[in-house]
Amino acid sequence: MSETTPVDSETAREIARAVADEVSQRLRHDLAEIGYGPSDSIDLAERWSEGELVMRPESGQEKAIPMESFCRKIVLARERLRVLEQKINNHPKLDDGDRMEMQKYITQIYGSFTSFNVLFSERMDWFVGQKGNR
Repeated sequence: MSETTPVDSETAREIARAVADEVSQRLRHDLAEIGYGPSDSIDLAERWSEGELVMRPESGQEKAIPMESFCRKIVLARERLRVLEQKINNHPKLDDGDRMEMQKYITQIYGSFTSFNVLFSERMDWFVGQKGNR
C-alpha cells in the first residue's frame, strides 16, 4: 500500500479550481455541440483574423464588416439550426416521416453553409452537407 502525501489547503484549492475550470469548459463545449449556447471553441482561420467583408452594391455606399463579426453571425446561425434540429427530433407530435422530411431540409441548409468553411481554422468546425457526417 502506498503512502499519500498530505496536501496543504492552498494546493487543494488550486486543484479544485483547475478541476472546476476543466469541467466548466467541457460542459460549455458539450452544450454548444448540442445547440445550447454559443460555442467558444470556434476560431477564425488566421488569414481572416484582421480581415473585412466588403459589400459593394451597384449603386450606393459600400458596407464593410469585420470578419470576426461575420464569422460569429455564421456560427450563431449554425447554433440556432442545431437547436431547431434538436427540437424537431424531440417533438412529441411529429411522426417519423415528418421528422425525416424536416431533417432533409436541415441537411440541405448545412450544405448551403459549406461555402463558409474557408473561414474556420479547424476542420471539425466546418459545415457538412448531405454527403458527410456532422
